[in-house]
Amino acid sequence: MKKIKTLGLIITFIMMSLSCEKLPDPAGRRGVAVVPGITDLDPGIFDSKDLENSYIEFDLSVPDGSQVDKITIQGSYQDTLARVTITELTSFPATVTISAADAAQKLGIELNDISNGDVFLFELVTTAYGITTRSSAVLAIPVACAYDVDLATGSYHVVGGDWGSEGNVTVTADAGDPYKIYVSGLEEIEGLTEDLGPLVMYINPATYAVNVPKKAIASDAWGYHNIAYEGYGTYSSCDGSYAMIFTITVVEGTFGTYEFTFTRNL
Repeated sequence: MKKIKTLGLIITFIMMSLSCEKLPDPAGRRGVAVVPGITDLDPGIFDSKDLENSYIEFDLSVPDGSQVDKITIQGSYQDTLARVTITELTSFPATVTISAADAAQKLGIELNDISNGDVFLFELVTTAYGITTRSSAVLAIPVACAYDVDLATGSYHVVGGDWGSEGNVTVTADAGDPYKIYVSGLEEIEGLTEDLGPLVMYINPATYAVNVPKKAIASDAWGYHNIAYEGYGTYSSCDGSYAMIFTITVVEGTFGTYEFTFTRNL
């Protein structure tokens, strides 16, 4: 029987900060930094299988009433912090499109030298009221494969690490939403009856981050009631694997937080 932990692990979600770090600038008005907003990032990867035609796109806005002279988007590759100017904008709101080919060219990188898992960083530098500031909000754009729902579903081998669970499950996609994923069998590999399943996971179509709202999947678990999973993770679009963090609870308390890996069976 699994034993409930009295103290669960605390899950920390890393959010995009809205604070600004001031850069060296000429004398001017202080304390009036303008914080730009980035929304609707989609797509949020550079497709490694088609870098010549791949791009990212997002909306860029400034607070109402702000007088912004320009926003410069600077790019870096991997951990170089090259901060090369990719583009400049003077009218807002704006829809920004950055191609992989243009970013690579300005950073002095050959497309053939870019690999899966590499990361481009894009930062915003705002000039307003005679002051130049760099937003601490950074877009980290991975190089990955385009989403293929057939690769994201099928028979998977699951290893629960310290939770001590291992076995095969079935992953399917919602008929109307290929990014809504159902996992069946997590409790069956524990020898339980999964009468409240399946577990539902949501893949962010722009970033491939995975979100799992709390969901009870078995009403009885070794005498406890309504064992539920919730958590987060990432989906690897090149091999179909999932790296997940689940907090496992029952009505009576929590078992704690554990790492799970989902590897697609060939």
